[in-house]
Amino acid sequence: MHSFKVEKMGCGGCAKSVTRAVQGIEPNARVEVDLRTKLVTVSGASVPADRIAQVIAAAGYPAEPLLAAA
Repeated sequence: MHSFKVEKMGCGGCAKSVTRAVQGIEPNARVEVDLRTKLVTVSGASVPADRIAQVIAAAGYPAEPLLAAA
């Protein structure tokens, strides 16, 4: 599971854009967006977190990968 802080998200349209971007490279990924906390969680993805952050950023939403708790 990968988590990202995405500060520029503010509405449902933003959430849909981020979800589409991630699922564009990983169609079976489960994307959860919390607009209140600006947190995006991606599970079921086989691509690395930095690649996911790149596609989210390319959609117009710079994403900061968060380290998983150990």
